[in-house]
Amino acid sequence: MAGLYAALNLAPRSVTIISPKPLGFDASSAWAQGGVAAAMDEHDTPEAHANDTVMAGDGIVDADIATFVTSAAKEHVLELADVGTPFDRLGNGDFLMSKEAAHSFARVVRVKGDQAGAAIMRTLVKEVLNTPSITVMQGVTALDLIVKNNEMCGVVLANGENDPFVIQAKAYLMAAGGAGSLFMKTTNPPTVRGLALGMAARAGAEIADAEFVQFHPTAMDLELDPAPLATEALRGEGAILINKDGIQFMQNIHKDAELAPRDIVARAIFREHQSGNKPALDTRSAIGANIINQFPSVSEACLKSGIDPVRQPIPVIPAAHYHMGGVATDIKGKSSIKGLWISGEASSTGLHGANRLASNGLLEALVYAATASNGIIQAIENNEYKIFDKNLPVPKVGFNLIDEKVILELRKAMSNWVGVIRTGEDIAKALRFIKKLDLEHGGKSTNFDNMLAAATLIAAAAYLRKESRGGHYRKDFPNKNDNFQKRSKMNLVDALVLRNSL
Repeated sequence: MAGLYAALNLAPRSVTIISPKPLGFDASSAWAQGGVAAAMDEHDTPEAHANDTVMAGDGIVDADIATFVTSAAKEHVLELADVGTPFDRLGNGDFLMSKEAAHSFARVVRVKGDQAGAAIMRTLVKEVLNTPSITVMQGVTALDLIVKNNEMCGVVLANGENDPFVIQAKAYLMAAGGAGSLFMKTTNPPTVRGLALGMAARAGAEIADAEFVQFHPTAMDLELDPAPLATEALRGEGAILINKDGIQFMQNIHKDAELAPRDIVARAIFREHQSGNKPALDTRSAIGANIINQFPSVSEACLKSGIDPVRQPIPVIPAAHYHMGGVATDIKGKSSIKGLWISGEASSTGLHGANRLASNGLLEALVYAATASNGIIQAIENNEYKIFDKNLPVPKVGFNLIDEKVILELRKAMSNWVGVIRTGEDIAKALRFIKKLDLEHGGKSTNFDNMLAAATLIAAAAYLRKESRGGHYRKDFPNKNDNFQKRSKMNLVDALVLRNSL
């Protein structure tokens, strides 16, 4: 979503989009069910939205970034509506707003209940394909960044089994997604494996808040990979969490019960699961037969797996859903590498802190796509960057495919040892295992090297944060520590030093 929106904002300037799959496929944006958070109601305010964002982020949200993003929210929702996104409306034409966890107001704009991401992506893809200034290279994968003296010189690409090649530009925007599928239980597309994070880190970029992974509380426990998502909007409509005995367990854990911050709900469900209590989401009383029309994605996934959500509770389990960490950026979306902007889940702007507020992910992607593209326009007009070394040789890249069984081993290690509930001992096990995989397979596949780099950074940051905050929970350090009430910053060199010391 961030890449498409930025490309449109850059028109009529010449832009090339690199996409491994046809546009819109295997993108987390298209799978986003909740919607876009924005203060659209006359009784709501961007200030209230910013305050909720800060509160959900558990002490380390950059308040200036929260103010900046929430103030721009309405503008971008209206822009999406203007280009044809069919947001749900009331009879008078106003937006139909949904309330989600940790929001003090109903401020999430949706499409057909759980279709927002897919609908927005369809709208943007259509606009991109109809924009003459945008060239789309589909079926092409970015493998490596070429950086000299901390300045972007090019990107190494691969097209099928042909020889890798280099593309150069005056500016580069990386909007290549998060890291959810580095974990065994995930709601993300299979390709979302930390490739952007690892690629930028291997090129020397600073990484922020890598330890903070948001585990969605209510992935459907249907033994599918990836796990289908039971959107938070279901709980917003009154669905409850019960165990195998039909007991509602969230009321004794948090005053907001099912609508408590995601990290709290995720840990509660995880503990129920570990105890053999078979947690489930019960939509029967609150939504009933309306779930079929109001939440078609959820209903379809259930019915395909033999669950009738009208008559049966939906089994749920926490799954890696969103990475609050990523490539560190400034307020304008610039990374620490000159000429490289980052937007979307690949970035860490400071908006999410330790725990992303529901439906702020798509919002951040839109705001920072526009912000980064505006920065790129300004940089090019000021002649800040030029194309380097037009005869740049193609660096050596590993082009072999890694056996999926090896990737599965990495994913299991991340879920088992760097998952919902962590300990220093377990995280150390993960880092040693990642090192073993690196020694055995490193250099064979640049894509796998990127995965290993991302996994190393997530685990190393988790090892160093000896407290529990937001999406990062340490069983051996279960309380917050004021000494850690700050964002984490790390580069790959330091993470590797830590990994090698264990």
